[in-house]
Amino acid sequence: MPPKFDPAQVVDVYVRVTGGEVGAASSLAPKIGPLGLSPKKIGEDIAKETAKDWKGLRVTVKLTVQNRQAKVSVVPSAAALVIKALKEPERDRKKTKNIKHSGNISLDDVIEIARVMRPRSMAKELSGTVKEILGTCVSVGCTVDGKDPKDLQEEISDGDVEIPQD
Repeated sequence: MPPKFDPAQVVDVYVRVTGGEVGAASSLAPKIGPLGLSPKKIGEDIAKETAKDWKGLRVTVKLTVQNRQAKVSVVPSAAALVIKALKEPERDRKKTKNIKHSGNISLDDVIEIARVMRPRSMAKELSGTVKEILGTCVSVGCTVDGKDPKDLQEEISDGDVEIPQD
C-alpha cells in the first residue's frame, strides 16, 4: 500500500495544458486524484487562469497543493513565450493544424524572453540564454529583426552584437 498522504504537506504537480481550455478530467485524475482533489474543478481553475494570456498555446502549469487547496501558476516554456511575442491572432487548434509561425520579432523581445527564462537556463551569462532563445526561434520558424536566428547566434558569438550583462 502507498504511504498515507499528509494534507498539510506542500506538493507541486506539473501539468501540460492548452491555455484557456478545460482539459479532460481523465488526464488530470491520475496526478491529482491521490491528493484528494476534484479533477474537474482543477481543470476549470487551470482554464480560467490560462484563458487571458495563454489562449490556444501549450503551456506547463504548476499546481501547488496544500491542505487540499490548489494554487495554479503558469510556467511558460521558451517556445510559448516566443509565439506569444509574435502577437499572432488566436486560432482554434481543432480547425487549423501544423501552423507555421513565419513572423518577425525584435532582438529586444528575445532579450526580454531570455530574462524571463534566465532562472531555468543552463547558460552562465545572459548572452548564452539569448542564444538558447534564438535556437527556439529557429524551431518555431520565426525571424529576429528580419534575420535568420542562426546568423544572429554567430554574430553574438563573434562579438558583433552586444548583449547586456543582466
